[in-house]
Amino acid sequence: MAETTGEATAGPMNGAESLVRTLVAGGVEVCFTNPGTSEMHFVAALDRVEGMRCVLCLFEGGATGAADGYARMADKPASTLLHLGPGLANGLANLHNARRARTPLVNIVGEHATYHREYDAPLTSDIETLARPMSAWVRTGMSAAEIGRDGADAIAAARTAPGRIATLILPANTAWEAGEGVAPVPPIPERERAGDEAVAAAARALASGEPVLLHLGDQAVRGPGRVIADRIAAKTGAKLLAMTSNSRIDRGAGTVPIERLPYPIDEAIAALKGFRHIVLIGATQPVGFFAYPGKPSLLAPEGCETLTLATPAQDQLDALERLAEAVNAPPARAPETGPLAEIPTSGPLDQDTIGAVIGALIPEGAVICDESLTTGRNFFALTKASAPHTWLQLTGGSIGLGIPMSTGAAVASPGRKVINLQADGSGLYTVQALWTQARERLDVVTIVWSNRAYAILRGELANVGARNPGPKAIGMLSLDDPAMDWVSLARGFGVDGRRVETLPAFTDALRHGVATPGPFLIEVVL
Repeated sequence: MAETTGEATAGPMNGAESLVRTLVAGGVEVCFTNPGTSEMHFVAALDRVEGMRCVLCLFEGGATGAADGYARMADKPASTLLHLGPGLANGLANLHNARRARTPLVNIVGEHATYHREYDAPLTSDIETLARPMSAWVRTGMSAAEIGRDGADAIAAARTAPGRIATLILPANTAWEAGEGVAPVPPIPERERAGDEAVAAAARALASGEPVLLHLGDQAVRGPGRVIADRIAAKTGAKLLAMTSNSRIDRGAGTVPIERLPYPIDEAIAALKGFRHIVLIGATQPVGFFAYPGKPSLLAPEGCETLTLATPAQDQLDALERLAEAVNAPPARAPETGPLAEIPTSGPLDQDTIGAVIGALIPEGAVICDESLTTGRNFFALTKASAPHTWLQLTGGSIGLGIPMSTGAAVASPGRKVINLQADGSGLYTVQALWTQARERLDVVTIVWSNRAYAILRGELANVGARNPGPKAIGMLSLDDPAMDWVSLARGFGVDGRRVETLPAFTDALRHGVATPGPFLIEVVL
């Protein structure tokens, strides 16, 4: 049997085994799967190859969301294994989120045998067309002899900065026919450097004496990037602000604090008011999440200059260092973070008291997966002085990411407690991922905000100018007739849980969840 190395080798293996060995050799060591008949040879190959962990998901959106969460924490791609076009279609919503997070992901989709497609069997579809909107790279394998090389090319595409989705379509016969061993994976290419003129233009804006915003994303919002940006701000008086939606922010006590551009359009416009220059560093220009009657799409104030120091695909740390040198920025300063508020022991169970409890009880090294939407708007500010932790959030706006993302993050982060802050309506999209957490015995606390409504959309009724909604409109946004029983749902999937309706009960349940290994769910009735 051929050894698993980065060198091309020959051996008595089929195409599926050649592909799996190539994936492992290329650092792709976890496969989130929901397979069908066409993928059975890939499934069988998993038992013949050491080094590939297989995680079964009950729904393809759970597999793609988990692969996203894994890659954000592991800083390398996982793979998926989906069944034909319909399986890919089920996973597209969370591939959209992964694309917006710039997540590296090798998305493997089974296909009918090459000679079978012409007969238009019931599951035949145009998989390449389905894949293209969410994928930077798409290829259909044409032979078992080449499928290992196709896999190597997919890994290289996924790892291209700033991170991309590469979809490899695997016809059944390219999996069962004879393969040609492990294909070498090209090295990760270095990020392109930002141009000298981009650095000079940002330096001129900072020297103008006018208000400047450093708008951060991607590498720039991670710990080392924020430290350099903070040095620039200390010298020039510029303000730091992260994008509304970020793939990952490492934060908490001892890190440079940063706020995000608010989601509500009126708050976002107010946050940007007065700036004369916005410098983008790994970020995109601030735009409204949606169009609203009488409100702008571009959120920067009129007359504000928007400059790009470094795109998400470029080396933002290098660009920040060069800008810091250009403005003669001082050495890094000690972050100033205030003490955490004491845990409230009485009062209502609301956003502020919940945020205070979470902020106090986040354990050091925790991973927070945030799909709170309306309930969690204040949590980010209330947790800035918590123990050091990592914050992942919904990036593309396609709801149903939280439970799968926390699942993948836990697979990538053994020894770190994962806490999922989960809106109830969006959690129902991919609730099956709780079963995967139980099966894999993952250390995840899921906190469900059970307001029994699509609460965010109630606010959007007013934002879009839909006045005086009647019972039909309100009924489309309500989840209380009948009300879901999240604790029963969780237990049905093998996850223990509690329902809480008071602040002391919530505090006690979260203490228990943080201290107890394995998956646990808390339903917070609001």
